[in-house]
Amino acid sequence: MLLAEAVKRLEHADAVCSSPDSTASDIRTALAATTELQGFIDARRAELIRSLNEIPTAFAEATISETTGCSLGQAAQETERAATLAEAFEMAEALGDGRITAGHVDALTRGARRLDQGGRDSLLGDTELADAAARCSIAQFDALVKKRSKALDRSDAEAKYARQCRATTLSTFTDADGMWNLRGKFDPLTGSKLAKQIRAATTAKFAEATPDTAPSNPMERTRHLEGLALAGIILDERTATTTRPGPPMVVIDASQTDGTGGPVIDWGITVEVPAAVLADIFDVSDPDVVIVSNGVVLHAEGRLDLGRSSRLANRAQRRALAGLYSTCAVPNCGTHIDRCRLHHVRHWEHGGCTDIANLLPICQHHHTLLHEKSWNVTLGSNRELTIELPDGQTMRTGPPRRRAP
Repeated sequence: MLLAEAVKRLEHADAVCSSPDSTASDIRTALAATTELQGFIDARRAELIRSLNEIPTAFAEATISETTGCSLGQAAQETERAATLAEAFEMAEALGDGRITAGHVDALTRGARRLDQGGRDSLLGDTELADAAARCSIAQFDALVKKRSKALDRSDAEAKYARQCRATTLSTFTDADGMWNLRGKFDPLTGSKLAKQIRAATTAKFAEATPDTAPSNPMERTRHLEGLALAGIILDERTATTTRPGPPMVVIDASQTDGTGGPVIDWGITVEVPAAVLADIFDVSDPDVVIVSNGVVLHAEGRLDLGRSSRLANRAQRRALAGLYSTCAVPNCGTHIDRCRLHHVRHWEHGGCTDIANLLPICQHHHTLLHEKSWNVTLGSNRELTIELPDGQTMRTGPPRRRAP
């Protein structure tokens, strides 16, 4: 698609938006025009990202995040998409012409991940895929790519199973409705065992009666009961003796107000619960209290300064920092602090101490980049963070906020 053609599509969509007499057919045509225009923009954006990646000292994800406001995870997805388009020439041309969308390219990217270099080259070099993508929805194309990828997977059964075991993951998040979500991916053997145990627990738990909370729709009811059964398996006191968590943590932020003149209190619960339920939680065990203000830990239980006596941070230091940070300290990184390691701002090998003022929660991905790319990290007196990158970029944050004010 030429630039002039892209401008015509934009002008057409603008005219339809501006006209009070636009029909449903006009709007449909304008939507198609904007979809084609978005493909043109996404293709140019991928070219820019590839050019950025060719600069040895550039940290492409940081630049994308800074210019768009997206997370570093979303930026990483864009860089991977750009890499796919660099090898799949027909797909790149189809995207630039507006015949396919970035979603089609992402489906191809996912399919290529599981393949060795030879299989990846074959998949991305398949000249028929671009035409197929233009005829298919994203879901249909995703299914097609999975089929092609499976046919190209030349790894033997044992190697494939080993890869599946390494790909086992578990993630959690809280949705807009305040529900805590659990999402996992397991190798076939582990998955079959888990499925069998969940089914058995569901049958045993609800053989005689179904709870009032169960939906009337059969499929939704099954999912509800299996969710309750899984929770029962995990929370059963008889099976959780070795994994029982420590006491809950309450964070009092003296630098923020709750709107009534008092400080903001974070009860350490990732979802909203009624006051009566909250009271039950803290009846079980006394909480650890961490008091913070403007990036400084005013109070926390335990020893927070270990000096050179230990390279590894202790539990007290981790919980104190959890009172300040909820995620990785790198700007726009959403990796939860529980999945971060505590990094020595002044490196241990350079004489740095394992003291609270010298520790910073950093996710594994950015911890690797920090060392391999020689990032210069400094902390101010109120934990103001400055990260200087080799290409001259600088990322700065003020005092950390565990929750937005």
